[in-house]
Amino acid sequence: MEVEKIPIERLPGIAQIQKLLTKYYERKLFAEVANSEKIPKHIAIILDGNRRFAEQMGVDRFYGHVLGAKKLEEVIGWCQELGIKHITVYAFSTENFNRDKEEVNKLMNLLAQKFKEVAKDPRVHKYKIRVKAIGNLKMLPEQVQRAIDEAQAATVGYNGHTLNIAVGYGGRAELADAVRKICERIKNGEITPKDVDEEMINNYLYTAGLPDPDLIIRTSGEERLSGFLLWQSAYSELYFCEANWPAFSKIDFLRAIRTYQSRERRFGK
Repeated sequence: MEVEKIPIERLPGIAQIQKLLTKYYERKLFAEVANSEKIPKHIAIILDGNRRFAEQMGVDRFYGHVLGAKKLEEVIGWCQELGIKHITVYAFSTENFNRDKEEVNKLMNLLAQKFKEVAKDPRVHKYKIRVKAIGNLKMLPEQVQRAIDEAQAATVGYNGHTLNIAVGYGGRAELADAVRKICERIKNGEITPKDVDEEMINNYLYTAGLPDPDLIIRTSGEERLSGFLLWQSAYSELYFCEANWPAFSKIDFLRAIRTYQSRERRFGK
C-alpha cells in the first residue's frame, strides 16, 4: 500500500506544533484543576512586572501598564471559568506615587479609563461582579475618584462576585485606618477596649464582608507581599511566579491554582 506523500510546505512548522501542544496541555491542566473540590473562593494577585516586561520588549514603560490592564481582563475571565467568586488585585500602592510624575499621571489616566470601561462592561453585568476600589482613595486625582464612583455605583447591587482593585493602597495604612476608627468609637463611649476583637478589626478593613484570600499570587519573580493585605493574608497560601504580569499565561494561572490545591491548609493546627 502506497503511503500518501504530503508536500513539505503542508507540514506544520515547529511554532505551530508548539502552539498545539501548549493548547493541549492547557486544556488538560484546566480539566485537572476544575475537577478538584478545592477551588479557592478568594484569590489575590500582586500585578508586578509591567515595566520590566516593556523594557524587555524594547517599548515605552507605560505600554507595559496598558498590556497589564488587558491581562487583568483575561484573568478575570479565567476566574469566572473556574467559579472563583472573589478577586483582589494590587494595582497601585501608596509608594508608587513616588515614581516619575509623568508616569504616575499616565497611570492615573489609564485607571480612570479602565474604571469607566468596567462600569459599562457587559461581562461585569452578565456575571454580576461588584467592583470596589480599596485604599486611600482621597490620594487619587478627582477624575479617578469620579470614575471609581461610576463603576461602584453601576455594580453596587451585585453580590455574586467581587472584584477589589487596590489603588493608593498600603497594608499598614489600612490597619492604621481601622485602629483609628475603633479608637473613635471608644472615645465616643460606643464601645470599650474589651469589645475589640479580631472580628471587629475585620469589619473595619477595606475588605470587610469578604473571606480572607485563600491564595495570593505574585508575578515577576519577587517573593514578598510588599504590604499587601497584611492582616488578611495570615493563613493565605502564597505562590510566586517568574513571569512578568503582562506575560502571565493561563498555564501560569492554572499551575498556581493546582499548587494551592496540592497544599494542606492547617490554619495553625
